[in-house]
Amino acid sequence: MKKWLMTIVTLILVLGIFAGCSKEDSTKDTTNENPDAWKEWEGTITMWDGPRWADKDENKYHWIEAKKAEFEEKYPGVKIEIVQTPWAEMNDKLSIAIAGRAWPDIAPVDISGGSVNINHIKQGVVAPFDPYLTDEEMSDFYENAVEAYTHDGKLYGIPNSISVHAMLLNLDIFEEKGVEPPKDGKWTYDEFVEKMEALTGDGVDGFSTYILPGYYEAWPFLLMDGGYPLSDDLAEYTFDSEEAISGLQKLVDLKFKYDVTPESMGGQDVGGTWKAWGSADQRTVAVEPWATWAIASAQSEAFKTNFMVAEYPTGETGEPVTIGGVGGWVMFNSEDEAKKRMVAEFIKHISSTEEQVTMAKNYGIFPARKSAAEQEPFADNPQMARAQELSQHAVMVPRHPNWARIDEAIQKQLQLALNGEKTPEEALKSAGETVTSILNE
Repeated sequence: MKKWLMTIVTLILVLGIFAGCSKEDSTKDTTNENPDAWKEWEGTITMWDGPRWADKDENKYHWIEAKKAEFEEKYPGVKIEIVQTPWAEMNDKLSIAIAGRAWPDIAPVDISGGSVNINHIKQGVVAPFDPYLTDEEMSDFYENAVEAYTHDGKLYGIPNSISVHAMLLNLDIFEEKGVEPPKDGKWTYDEFVEKMEALTGDGVDGFSTYILPGYYEAWPFLLMDGGYPLSDDLAEYTFDSEEAISGLQKLVDLKFKYDVTPESMGGQDVGGTWKAWGSADQRTVAVEPWATWAIASAQSEAFKTNFMVAEYPTGETGEPVTIGGVGGWVMFNSEDEAKKRMVAEFIKHISSTEEQVTMAKNYGIFPARKSAAEQEPFADNPQMARAQELSQHAVMVPRHPNWARIDEAIQKQLQLALNGEKTPEEALKSAGETVTSILNE
């Protein structure tokens, strides 16, 4: 009887194991029954994008509109809705959309800060992108670009471009003033001041820039003596260090001590600052720092300029420094897995090797894909080739989830310093009070 019972028990266990295997295999087979089922998905994908380079009709959305048409032709059941969003409004609108849980499916985002950050990743607002990339595809991106979009070992978006800030020098003004440009685009702060003084006069100012949350053209001055906004663990405010104060003092001195800038230097007028350097009917400033998009603009017919690219002047560290960034696309979360797969396909479509080369040549940004960079998109563009060399000196803004608020607090005080309302020390220490409060929340 015992042997009979043991046989029955054994048989039941064996049948249970096979039943379990059968169920697992069935589930697996069902999942893989039609791995291309997502291709049958139909619906609307909402994408926000900002203006890029203009075509002959001055349409700055022509590139993304062409990509939309290509994708819709390949997948007739899919409609891509493009919401044209000025870059200056992108962060605020995304913040509002996220707060109201009405986010788009795709948006161009620098994941290191701003409207979309690590907190949103933790909250599930942004969908992981790893499932939609093969190991081979992943290996095509530069490591620093991937790192910018990685959190806890997962990739949240596709890096599309790398940008740096550089000094742009109007060579015609240098020639008119009899001033030699810095050799190989390298200069110390003292050499920089000397040349700015020689350039200033007769309606021309040597240097200018602006201060605005989210923009970092002026920041390499604050970094040139070794300053940095936050500690390595992002827990403490460090922009009130001697090194940071010294760097800001160097920037302030250009305006109030050496008098080589216009009165407006340090304000928020981005367009006016650009026109003072790049507009043919003005050009009252010889040197301005800009992100790499400005190089393409200065080479366009609208702002054709005889210029060269130079490093920021070196400070106490003796090493050039610049601010860099990694731009790309993020996919916002959806419960519809087939839709997410389709959204991912569109993002891959607009960030392919071919499209990154197109972006590089037309929009003045460096590819995040190795395969795109290997095509040497700047082989016939020495200014961009020179700017690309500066990427090795680039530092990124801190990846704190509240960086947008921290940045705003710092930039506000920088404006006060450049308006002469506070000393550099007072400004950076005042910023520290607000930032420390944010860090302690």
